[in-house]
Amino acid sequence: MKKIYITRKLPPVAEELLRDKRYEVDVSEKNGVLTKDELISALEAKPYDAVLPLLTDTIDDDVFAAAPQAKIFANYAVGFNNIDLGAAKKRGVIVTNTPDVLTDTVAEHTFALMLSLASRIAEGDRFVRAGRFNGWAPLMLLGTDIKGKTLGILGTGRIGSRVAHMANRGFDMNIIYYDIVRNNALEENYSAKYRVTAEEVLREADIVSIHVPLIPSTRHLINKEKLEMMKKTALLINTSRGPVIDEAAMVSALRDGAIAGAAIDVFENEPKTSPGLLELENVIVTPHIASATLKARSKMAEVAARNIILVLEGGEPLNPIKS
Repeated sequence: MKKIYITRKLPPVAEELLRDKRYEVDVSEKNGVLTKDELISALEAKPYDAVLPLLTDTIDDDVFAAAPQAKIFANYAVGFNNIDLGAAKKRGVIVTNTPDVLTDTVAEHTFALMLSLASRIAEGDRFVRAGRFNGWAPLMLLGTDIKGKTLGILGTGRIGSRVAHMANRGFDMNIIYYDIVRNNALEENYSAKYRVTAEEVLREADIVSIHVPLIPSTRHLINKEKLEMMKKTALLINTSRGPVIDEAAMVSALRDGAIAGAAIDVFENEPKTSPGLLELENVIVTPHIASATLKARSKMAEVAARNIILVLEGGEPLNPIKS
């Protein structure tokens, strides 16, 4: 009987699919992220044939060594910066992810953050709850319109492209973008304008939305120097990965008025936040929930399980990651 280890409780479809194949499925009973030692100990308990980890699990050579029989690590995420692909390749382990299924969900959350920040919705909510609302006033909590503004997108893969669609078709926003690969479809469909560098986007955009993977070249893509390039009226949105932004530098920029506001779903050192961040009125924070709909999270679980099944039955996975 094939043995599968899942590092966190997921929507039930993953277990259902795996158990339908008569696999033995073990799920971590810990209500939280496993430490590296806990994960290694769990994997050494049985000869597991496959592992279904989460983005919060660090999968390095030590972890692979603890599960020498495992043919596949099916990551429950689009990103895979938590996995040492070089170590996986050396050991002949297949690594997969769950792309496509959460594109619309993350794009919608991105836009929810953008609209909330521009309209100062979170501030308004706190204002009312604090008992400070004494009636309508013409200068109270003035926000900004986004129609006709310039949206700068850093990273125009599936999610970035979907955000461009919503912005251009729904709000008549002008799109400028930077990516390492020019996106001709984006230019044809939404009259998007390509910029040769991220710096050009930062200088021109009224709102900047980040959709890049976390790799060495994108760590601190937004730092003190880059923040100073932005308009003082600019808004910054991040639903990609926390370390893409130098969080301490962002706190300083928000506090000092270098930029007008930020809305972020991810943090540099999750679940911790940089000192001072949560005291700022001009920032919206959400707890890494951009993909948190039942449909998206269930589909992610299904895709991860199907990748495992395909590999254990001798086939090719749906979403292999090449090192």
